[in-house]
Amino acid sequence: MDQETRELRKAGLKVTHPRMRILQIFEEEGVHHLSAEDIYRRLLASQEDIGLATVYRVLTQFEAAGILMKHNFEGGQAVYELDRGKHHDHMIDVDSGKVIEFVSEEIERLQREIAAKHGYELADHSLVLYVRSKDSRSR
Repeated sequence: MDQETRELRKAGLKVTHPRMRILQIFEEEGVHHLSAEDIYRRLLASQEDIGLATVYRVLTQFEAAGILMKHNFEGGQAVYELDRGKHHDHMIDVDSGKVIEFVSEEIERLQREIAAKHGYELADHSLVLYVRSKDSRSR
């Protein structure tokens, strides 16, 4: 049994061709943040007969099952990424829309300290930095 089949069964989802193909796309090397339209274009390019409505339905099921996380970054469409349980934050290039993942123990520590200073314990957080390339400012 391959990894995709195990993951779907573990999540309580029936193994179907559309679910398998969409999960395989997310597990490709270098693929991190994709919109429903990105996935649909990849399926079309590989001549798969899976409609956009099916893509949206599968993404919703994967999100509910904890396979994917959905992000609604400002100024853009929703993007999805595999939920591997490892926390990370994001930077969004406002010119290109590129999503960059990063981890900073210093930022994590500061957030906990700030919460504690105000009498709270940090339960969860999401940090998104909107950035612009230094080269683009001179244009």
